[in-house]
Amino acid sequence: MNKSVAFHTLGCKLNYSETSTLSRTLEAEGFVKKEFDEAADVYVINTCSVTENADKECRMLVRRIQKRAPEAMVVITGCYAQLKPEAIANIEGVDLVLGAAEKFNLARHLSELTKSENSKAKICSCDIEDVVGFNSSFSLNDRTRAFLKVQDGCDYNCSFCTIPLARGHSRSDSIEGVLNNMRELAAAGIKEIVLTGINLGDFGKGYDGGKTKETTFFDLVQEMDKVEGIDRIRISSIEPNLLTNEIIDFVAGSARFMPHFHIPLQSGSNHILAAMRRRYRKELYADRIQRIKEVMPHCCIGADVIVGFPGETDEHFKETFDFLHELEISYLHVFTYSERPNTLAAELKPIVPVHVRNERNKALRNLSYQKMQYFTNTYTGTRRKVLFEKAQTNNLMEGYTDNYIKVQTPYRKEWANTIMEWDL
Repeated sequence: MNKSVAFHTLGCKLNYSETSTLSRTLEAEGFVKKEFDEAADVYVINTCSVTENADKECRMLVRRIQKRAPEAMVVITGCYAQLKPEAIANIEGVDLVLGAAEKFNLARHLSELTKSENSKAKICSCDIEDVVGFNSSFSLNDRTRAFLKVQDGCDYNCSFCTIPLARGHSRSDSIEGVLNNMRELAAAGIKEIVLTGINLGDFGKGYDGGKTKETTFFDLVQEMDKVEGIDRIRISSIEPNLLTNEIIDFVAGSARFMPHFHIPLQSGSNHILAAMRRRYRKELYADRIQRIKEVMPHCCIGADVIVGFPGETDEHFKETFDFLHELEISYLHVFTYSERPNTLAAELKPIVPVHVRNERNKALRNLSYQKMQYFTNTYTGTRRKVLFEKAQTNNLMEGYTDNYIKVQTPYRKEWANTIMEWDL
């Protein structure tokens, strides 16, 4: 009888694309895929290091598995596994810890692994400097939208971030590799692709880990725009200093690339941006927003912001709030700063009290809600194209316009995975 496997993903779209690929790899090896809340022979948890409670989440999930299927093999991989392999190996019930270089060798490791109640989990990790290869991946969870990984790793070393320690140096797929994945997704009926990466705009560094830039992100988007069968492409997140005028203008003139950007800001204070070791200042960020709105007034723009960074005074936060209030952005993803070991920010002073961090988070989430309401209301009474999702909840289906406005309507099977003109 074939063994069964269940997956659980914590974190970003990139993790979801990798989990989906790992799942397909094991299914090709004969494993039967199960839902995570079902009994299975093997459970794989793909972890994240950005979430504040990575260790707590991991332990909770393992306890759930032990109650449901005490004889099952438990594998932990992902960013947290790379950063804290020993801590994870000491969690009761964990059998295997796979670091960044070994994640995509999951099938081989499972074939060699036996469960032992008395032995500590096996750790298959490595020095992050040795992680140089690029592993292509994409999600195929439904027939509507797919997350396509085209880049991995980061060379930026922002003072608050552990991602370079968890993912290694920046490296990319080849353009032809990306196009081949697009064609496979098109053949599977996917209508929309979301491009994902750790530092997407840095695309072009050799997929063999080379330091020489062979191609650029602009080269990639031009070639992707030519692939038939994919109706929509979204750029998930791109650093403002890597978002060039030529990329913005190309998206504005493209029928496939959607008028939607997500551009991390992190702070509206130049003092805090410098402490964060970000590679731009707020003036450049404002210039990028202005350029987008000049050529695509209807474009949806999201931003990431961190509140409570060490040294962030009330004045610095007000500077951020006022800056965001004035910008023509549509929504915010707000993160409350939390200390990360082995980062420069962890040594910075003064520390912002946790209750102050939480208050600032709430203020910006309220601003985000107002921004999205205003953006959505701007298009009331207009007609835009909506791609409806396959899934239904409470007999409702939802979809998104080209410029990322959510639409809900009573479920109709014939509308699933279909792009329709819609009156907002």
